[in-house]
Amino acid sequence: MLTRASVTDFIHNFVPGKLASTVLVLHGQGGDEHDLLPVARALAPGATFLSPRGKANENGAIRFFARVSPDVFDEAEVRARSAELAGWVTAVVAHYQLDAARVYALGFSNGASIAASVMLLHPGVLAGGLLLRPRSIIDPAPLPDLKGAPVLVIGGARDEKMPAGSSEQLARQLGRAGAAVQMGLLDAEHGLTPQDFSIGKSWFTETLNPPA
Repeated sequence: MLTRASVTDFIHNFVPGKLASTVLVLHGQGGDEHDLLPVARALAPGATFLSPRGKANENGAIRFFARVSPDVFDEAEVRARSAELAGWVTAVVAHYQLDAARVYALGFSNGASIAASVMLLHPGVLAGGLLLRPRSIIDPAPLPDLKGAPVLVIGGARDEKMPAGSSEQLARQLGRAGAAVQMGLLDAEHGLTPQDFSIGKSWFTETLNPPA
């Protein structure tokens, strides 16, 4: 069930664009609503951008959900935060008169993980997404039917902040839920690389500008 929400529930940036699609920009730990906008502009030029600031606080770091410990999540909080974000997306899309069927996530780390959680818990709110350095934080049963939603997951083989195989695990989970998942594992640490930009821009170009 979506949480009733209003546009002001999240501090956010709204950047109108020329394309019919909207990119929901979800920062990583310690970021804010400005953090990933340059990345979003580089990867999806011409799109409309919605970039909210996370509302969780973990030892002073802004996040979209907090953790019990680095590898332990509070399922109740994950569900509550996911519902809150999904409800806000629905409200803000209506407020700005955007196409609700063309909202794609661009998330990094904590932001990528909450984007996947929103897709799994509230299917249909996001049409797909580019998930950079994510991990699975929820395992709903039964899994939803994501109806072929396009998802690109990019992990780092030397990611020092994520358990080994975490991105691949999420990719498999989303695939079992019916998403059309592409998986990339780069020779990279947690930070983004030129390869992330090259692969991500190609994916957004194909996803946001489908052939007629």
